[in-house]
Amino acid sequence: MKTTHQPAGRTATDRTGSRFTDEERAAMKERAQEVKASARRGSRATRAAEDEAAVLAKIAGMQDADRAIAERLHAVVKASAPELAPKLWYGMPAYAKDGKVLCFFQSAQKFGARYATFGFSDRANLDDGTMWPASFAVKELTADGEARIGALVRRAVAEEPAATAG
Repeated sequence: MKTTHQPAGRTATDRTGSRFTDEERAAMKERAQEVKASARRGSRATRAAEDEAAVLAKIAGMQDADRAIAERLHAVVKASAPELAPKLWYGMPAYAKDGKVLCFFQSAQKFGARYATFGFSDRANLDDGTMWPASFAVKELTADGEARIGALVRRAVAEEPAATAG
């Protein structure tokens, strides 16, 4: 039986070293499976239907609090930007334009975090000056939060980035 030696002070969950946590490795494996599955599928319409079904199944499998937030976010994104295509990204719901992810949800359960997150990739047109938020902690989704996210999603898919403020 082969044993592995880890230097003192470093563990498999040490984020400062070159190793990944178990959760991070699992997410990378999920992403690799998503890419392989996407390459094997047929027509664009078939892929879109399968992708949305996979997103809805992933949401349905979440714990209660995460599931409630993810269901509402899914509805908000679909209503705010119907041109975005739901797909799994690192095992979590995401929404893409022309195959490129613009925004995504990450459940609190996924990495044992105290809150879920809703974030935007660098492809989202959210530029505002020299610094702007790209990810939001979501502990509960209120009507105000839904409106804010809807506005950000609409802005993210816009063809032109927002005017910068200095």
